[in-house]
Amino acid sequence: MRVRAVSGALAALILAVGLSACSAGPDDTMADPPAAQSQQADGMTDDGMTDATTDGTTDDMSDAMMSGSFAGLNSKAVSGTATIEGDELRLTGFSSDEGPDLHVYLASGTDEAAVSAGERIDAVSFDAEEQTFSLEGLDVSGYTDVVIHCDKAKAVFGAAKLS
Repeated sequence: MRVRAVSGALAALILAVGLSACSAGPDDTMADPPAAQSQQADGMTDDGMTDATTDGTTDDMSDAMMSGSFAGLNSKAVSGTATIEGDELRLTGFSSDEGPDLHVYLASGTDEAAVSAGERIDAVSFDAEEQTFSLEGLDVSGYTDVVIHCDKAKAVFGAAKLS
């Protein structure tokens, strides 16, 4: 047992000395490999920011900003702006015709089938100009529309096309 402990410590010392001999000295001009110093395996940099991809988008869709203006559908009036930024959906300048059971959805289209296949976010107030909803844990990258839907009447009141 004692021989192993000594030989393990000796091996560690030899390895440490050998590795220090391979490092660049103060007069050496060894170039840093590009991005290898600051990028982690998960695509995050040392400062916690997400690296941009070669096409200028980010790998983390939660940082992307998308927005669109509401338009009324099915003879209903809806106006204002929907903005998704990070893990929040914000409605600004919002107003809608009154409905008994209005909810905001993320969907890929504005018909009943798209709403049913979409993600119900929360109840929405028809007369509150500023409203914010949490999207924490949702991947919003596959959705194209923010839809105001009356669940009780199964009717789309309006939608904002995201871009």
